[in-house]
Amino acid sequence: MTMLAARPQLHLTPIAAQEPRAAERQPAPQEAIEIDSTRLLQGQRELRIRHGNEYYRLRHTRNDKLILTK
Repeated sequence: MTMLAARPQLHLTPIAAQEPRAAERQPAPQEAIEIDSTRLLQGQRELRIRHGNEYYRLRHTRNDKLILTK
């Protein structure tokens, strides 16, 4: 009778079940980051936003609307 070496037991956790570190956590795709427009505009009526090589204008109108233009 031959003796077989005992194999170590591996306890694997599926990747989806592992909890990421706090610094690695990002909002799920369906979640949106919310920021108040007054905080974003900081008392100004207009804000320039750079997106890649393009610039956009976010304007707060007299009718209390926000307009984003390229």
